[in-house]
Amino acid sequence: MRESSRRSFPPVEAAVSGPRKKPMRWLRRVGIAALVVLGLILVSTVVNVVLESREKATTAAYGERVEVTGGALNVVRSGNGGMNEGPPIVLLSGLGTPAPGLDFAPLIRELNGFDVMVVEGLGYGYSDMEASARTNERISNELHEVLAKLEVRRPYVLAGHSIAGFYMLDYANRYRSEVSAVVGIDATIPKPGDETVEEPQPDINWGKVLAITGLVRAVVTVAPGLVDPDGNAYSPEELKRMRTMMMWNFGNSAVADESARIANNAAALRGVTYPDDLPVLAFVADEKNGGTAAKTSAAQTLLENVKRHQVVALDGGHYLHWTQSKRMAEEIRLFLSPAG
Repeated sequence: MRESSRRSFPPVEAAVSGPRKKPMRWLRRVGIAALVVLGLILVSTVVNVVLESREKATTAAYGERVEVTGGALNVVRSGNGGMNEGPPIVLLSGLGTPAPGLDFAPLIRELNGFDVMVVEGLGYGYSDMEASARTNERISNELHEVLAKLEVRRPYVLAGHSIAGFYMLDYANRYRSEVSAVVGIDATIPKPGDETVEEPQPDINWGKVLAITGLVRAVVTVAPGLVDPDGNAYSPEELKRMRTMMMWNFGNSAVADESARIANNAAALRGVTYPDDLPVLAFVADEKNGGTAAKTSAAQTLLENVKRHQVVALDGGHYLHWTQSKRMAEEIRLFLSPAG
C-alpha cells in the first residue's frame, strides 16, 4: 500500500520543469522572428545600396554645381531670358522637396522669357546632403554667395514655396538693394509670440533610417501615387526622376536639421517685415478646408506696411505650382510689368 501510494504522485522534477517549457518556447519564437526581421532589413539595406549606386551611375545629373562656403549648391537655369526681358527670377523650394529643379518645371515652362533659376539648397536635389546648422542667416548667405558667383543680373525676383517664406523674408532685409520683388507660393509666415525656443538637440534621424534600409524605396515603388505631384503637368520621365530622387534624398541630415530648426528660425523673424518699398505678391492655396481665411489674414498682416502688395488665393493644394502654374505665371507677369 505504501509503495503504490508513492508511485501515484508525479516525480518532483517533472512537476517543477513542466510549466517552464511554454515561456521558453515563446521566447524562442520571438527570438527567431526577430532574427528573420533583422535578416530582411539587412537584405533590404544591401539591395537599396546597390540599386542607388547603380541609379546614380547611370542617371545624368541636371543643373550646375557651384561651390559656396559650407558646400556645393546645384542650380538649374532656364536661360530663357535676355537683357531686354524681365528681371531674373530665383525659385526656392519648400521643405524636403527631393528634386526642386524638377518640381518647379511646370512653372519654369510657363515663365518662358524670364531668366528663371532654381537654387537647390544644401540637402536638396543634386546639392550636398551635409550642411552646417540650417539657420536663416546661413541659408541666406549661401544663396547670396551662389547668385554672386553666377553673376546673376541685379535686381532679381525671389520666389519661394512654403518654408522658403522664412528665408525670403530674411534675405530681403539683408540684401534689399539686390531684390526687386518677392513672390510667395503658399509661403510660411512666422507666427508672433514671445516664448523662448531652445536649440534643437541631437536625436535619431528616423527618416534617414527609413531611407537607408530601403523602406522608402519600397513605398515609392509599390505606391508611387503617394509621392507623385497632383495634376498632369509633368512628363513620365520627370515623374520617374522625382521618385528616384525621393529615394536618394529622403531623410538626409541637412533637411533633418532644417526641420528641427523651424521653431528657432521662426522666432528669429518675430517682428520682422518686408521693406515697405519692396513689392510682394503672395499666392495663397485655397484647399477648401477652412484654413484659407486664416492664411490670407496672416499674409495681409505681414504685408500691411508694404506699399505695393497683392494677395491672391488660388484653388489647389499646398504645392500650387503643380496645378496652377499657368495662372501663377500670368499673375507674376502682370505684377512685374511696369503697368502692374
